[in-house]
Amino acid sequence: MGKMKKFRFIGLLFIVLLFFTLAVFPVHAKDSHCIWTGVKKIVAVGDIHGDYDNFITILKKTGILSDQLHWKAGQTHFVQTGDVMDRGPHARKVLDLLMDMENEAQEAGGMVHFLIGNHEEMNITGISLEQGYVSPEQFVSFLPDRYREKKERDFIRDYKASNSDRNKLLEQYWYHLMNNDEQAKRKYFVNFNEKYGDWILKHNTVIKINNIVFVHGGISPKFSKWKLKQINDRSRYELSIIQRAYLKDLTPKIDLEIVYQSDGPFWYRELARQDENFFKPEVDIIFDNLDARAMVIAHTPKTGMIASEENMSRFNGRVWIIDTGISEVYGGILSALIIENGNFFIWSEANEKNE
Repeated sequence: MGKMKKFRFIGLLFIVLLFFTLAVFPVHAKDSHCIWTGVKKIVAVGDIHGDYDNFITILKKTGILSDQLHWKAGQTHFVQTGDVMDRGPHARKVLDLLMDMENEAQEAGGMVHFLIGNHEEMNITGISLEQGYVSPEQFVSFLPDRYREKKERDFIRDYKASNSDRNKLLEQYWYHLMNNDEQAKRKYFVNFNEKYGDWILKHNTVIKINNIVFVHGGISPKFSKWKLKQINDRSRYELSIIQRAYLKDLTPKIDLEIVYQSDGPFWYRELARQDENFFKPEVDIIFDNLDARAMVIAHTPKTGMIASEENMSRFNGRVWIIDTGISEVYGGILSALIIENGNFFIWSEANEKNE
């Protein structure tokens, strides 16, 4: 074999191996950076569950966005700890807003950190719809436009629905399809993952800012021994493998260490539920392993109560639970955690009205 042919063969072999590697081991642009220091102000918001209006209210009241919905927080780091998806109607609008916020914050020297929650996990892996978490409005919003428009035209033609009855009948129609029509379910899964799933997978599961860990469910003793980058890379890898298999209508072949695991960062609840005196030794181990002074979690709603520092902090202020049931489906208790110059404050709509 001549030198030129040999080089061409090696080059072709390299390209084939690179293509195979990228196909089997998906790589995303944001899979490395998960620790920041020297940040003066952080604003964190918990589970939104499709409530765009309440999310907008929080963002305006805490100085993150202007009335025109543009970034006005300068170098602030904004953290949304996952569970934008499901239950409520407007998850797509929230995701679109977060995408815009990311770009504007970066231009201003700030950052938006959207973390993956268990409801993002379940939509990427296709089980949220089967579990009944998806609202009809969310289902319709993630369908391909042409498919949705054709189905609605056919429905209106076949049922000769009047204008006054149309919206109600359409809602019933889509509710029926999302529960019974396999083609419609497939359209939802594929279109969501192709347009939003890949964007979600560019984001982290856990981050640390100023020695404060932010994660959706919590970090268990087991995963506190892992490096944060290791948690992010593994969760991203598992979700990507499952997503790509299901997009091809195949069964994923992977041993799961994080996805669907009750002690994993998407689902862990013990920091919110365990008796503080009994569980303190475990908490000490977790924080020593993480080399962290505090952890901000969501996932386990603190509903039906006043959003306050007393109610939202545990273990002497080491654990902060910021899921207060912000979505109207949980009661609409609007809140945010503000960390400025190392001090923790709770903003809540109720407190603002009482001032």
